[in-house]
Amino acid sequence: MMYLTVVLRQPVATAAESVNLWHGVSAIFPIVGGFVADSFFGRFRTIVFSSLTYLLGLILLVISVEAIPLSHRQLPFFVALYVINIGEGGHRPCIQTFAADQFDNHLPEEKAAKSSFFNWWYLGIVVGATTSILIVIYVQDNIGWGWGFAIPAVVVALALALFLSRKIAYRREVPVGSPLTKVAQVIVAAFRKRRLILDDGWSMCVEAQENGPSMIQPLARTNQFRFLDKAAIIDETDILSGKGNNWRLSTVNQVEQVKLLLRLIPIWLSCLMFAVVIAQLGTFYTKQASTLNRTIGSTSFQLPPASLQVLPGLTILTVVPLYERLLIPTARRLTGHRSGITMLQRIGFGLFFSILTMVVSALVESKRLRIATQNGLMDNARSILPMSVWWLVPQYVLMGVSDVFAIVGLQELFYDQVPDDMRSMGAAAYLSVVGVGSFMSSALISMIQAITAWRGDEWLKGDNMNRAHLDYFYWFLACLSGISLVFYVIFAKGFVYKEVQRDGEV
Repeated sequence: MMYLTVVLRQPVATAAESVNLWHGVSAIFPIVGGFVADSFFGRFRTIVFSSLTYLLGLILLVISVEAIPLSHRQLPFFVALYVINIGEGGHRPCIQTFAADQFDNHLPEEKAAKSSFFNWWYLGIVVGATTSILIVIYVQDNIGWGWGFAIPAVVVALALALFLSRKIAYRREVPVGSPLTKVAQVIVAAFRKRRLILDDGWSMCVEAQENGPSMIQPLARTNQFRFLDKAAIIDETDILSGKGNNWRLSTVNQVEQVKLLLRLIPIWLSCLMFAVVIAQLGTFYTKQASTLNRTIGSTSFQLPPASLQVLPGLTILTVVPLYERLLIPTARRLTGHRSGITMLQRIGFGLFFSILTMVVSALVESKRLRIATQNGLMDNARSILPMSVWWLVPQYVLMGVSDVFAIVGLQELFYDQVPDDMRSMGAAAYLSVVGVGSFMSSALISMIQAITAWRGDEWLKGDNMNRAHLDYFYWFLACLSGISLVFYVIFAKGFVYKEVQRDGEV
């Protein structure tokens, strides 16, 4: 955000749209990467290829900043960013799942270690992000953008070398074929048998048609989306053909797997506004900070505006232990649930805190505008207001609390509630919530710009934050988030969790 506005001289609203678009593509590409890994190449080869692509993009980023004149820099800069997106697309959905593949679920000690691994994984991500904000942003602001972009390139190169140094020891999964094809087969089979009437008289296909009994643990039968059950009915045509046609006959387990995915769609949709709120962290929050007094104490040191993005990470590092040690045991005693609260309840709390985040952000922005008015600085876009940057801390902290509940809850939900052979796609689906939310944020900015400009009172006015109405924008997001939470609660109440059938019992 700072590079686009300070170096490339993009207007604030344009830079925010550029950042949102890039974040959106960054979170959408994992769908492609997850599909390719699950269907064709496997996760190991996908990780290696995508890491090399990732490294290439980071190198191009350094070159675009250091070796290309400013007047011609914009296109190479964005090309480098989107090459990074392609690399992330294969890396992000595969690396966590590949790491989990190294644990053997048949050994109790490894199964327990696998559960612990996910906690360390999330902690590692937060520590890495926090370190980069503290170090990389400082280097960019005080030493140079080229050096700042070079640090991630060096780190990725070292990480790839470390990853490859143990390649002989890794367990590697075999690609299982396109999971989307299996989903399509169930839908097509149900449509072809749409005129059949479900009753107890029909025989149902409960075994794999060509390979004998399925090795996958069967899912318990559910009554949701019953029209899909027709895909598993064995009618006269199936009997006479003598050979199973996957586009006409599916197993009961395959049908239940598709139902799992359909149940997640309303949850996915109702979490998009949460992702829109997250998108403000790296855009307008940063520009707010750039207008405030960032001097620490009596020193002359100026806190970089983007460095406040470290606060959600620090909040997460503080709240997660409290969540594990205090909230879960207390909630477990009250609810009797083994996790204290369910995955959907955890996400719901995160959505609620995201609404509070926008309310507090709007109130703080209103105060910032009052101070600008009182000091006669409304038309001085580059002035530093006599207001401490620490006023922004509450909205950053609330964002971190919201992440602890919603982000971790979404990760767990989309890992646990998808079919076992679609775990990479499940990770991609969770990431796509953030991606589509970034696209929505960019679209909302464009829409509000157009409507308010037409009315003659722009909310997100050019480069002058003091003449904008960012507080109105935040109130608007709070209202949309509230409506989204209502729909989420409705969908969550009708959600049916995945259950496994063992020896006739659930």
